[in-house]
Amino acid sequence: MRVCVLTNLRAGRKNARLQRVLTFLKSRPDILHIETDSYQHVREALELLADKGMEVLAVNGGDGTLQHALTELLRDGRFPALPLIAPLRGGRTNMNALVLGSHPDPVVALTTLLTAARDGSLLNRVVQQPVLRVEYDPEAAPQFGMFFGVGLLHRAIERKHQVLPKRRLQGLPGAAMFLGSMVARAAFGSESGILMPDGMTVTLDQSRKHWDRFLLFMATTLNRLFFNLRPFWGTESAPIHCTAIAPGARRTPGAVLRILRGQAPYAHPEAAGYFSGNAHQLELHLDCGLLLDGELFAPQPGRIVRMTTDQRLRFVQTHT
Repeated sequence: MRVCVLTNLRAGRKNARLQRVLTFLKSRPDILHIETDSYQHVREALELLADKGMEVLAVNGGDGTLQHALTELLRDGRFPALPLIAPLRGGRTNMNALVLGSHPDPVVALTTLLTAARDGSLLNRVVQQPVLRVEYDPEAAPQFGMFFGVGLLHRAIERKHQVLPKRRLQGLPGAAMFLGSMVARAAFGSESGILMPDGMTVTLDQSRKHWDRFLLFMATTLNRLFFNLRPFWGTESAPIHCTAIAPGARRTPGAVLRILRGQAPYAHPEAAGYFSGNAHQLELHLDCGLLLDGELFAPQPGRIVRMTTDQRLRFVQTHT
């Protein structure tokens, strides 16, 4: 099977992991490899790789790189023969690649991928994963990804980009530390400033939640997040996992720990201001900003967001 590599140089020209992959690829001229320095060039790069017979796509970058690659592959049917996808942990934040089974060292991951393609064992490493289709603007193409958040999560990542130097506290540890502090403040601090609730209505599979304001809302098709956190406890058989916290929710350290372990925080969670459930479709009416796999979308008054999972992609695991 022909393995092709797409590298996003925006993931960090001084990112050591990304540079190690580039050095490795220079020693392997037999591997078709394209570098892009702008997300606007991802479409063109994928079309070129497809024309060259791409069967496996190794995405060398972070969560944002993978999100853009998925969007270009899926948004309009241009690629009817979708490749197997192997995320490499070559970016600053690689939560999706980690959860999907990518080796921590991207060079080891790529070497494993090439060996499996050569010896015929590649299909033994394939897992299927549903992908979110997010329609957020009637004049824009849908976006595809695996982790979605609004309001507080959007503002937290935006604030992180503003207040932290680009070379410090990057990657999963930095993201976890920063978001952990936001969660702690949400759990025990006042609901003001960055932690202000957002006006929003949410409908899951035609069933509307009766809250009109949310302190936190997130949805994902992943079964866990970084550091094996599983803040979802819904029991429905559906691919989109959602968790929400209402303003004024009863907040205790024990409740936070139970949520992170995938347990309902109280015997009657909705009465205490907590909800988690699984759905096939979501519809949100909101004004606040959006977050999709690390990519930020600015607030827009009267926005309607619709989410489904009409695509299941095949990803290649490269952990040993």
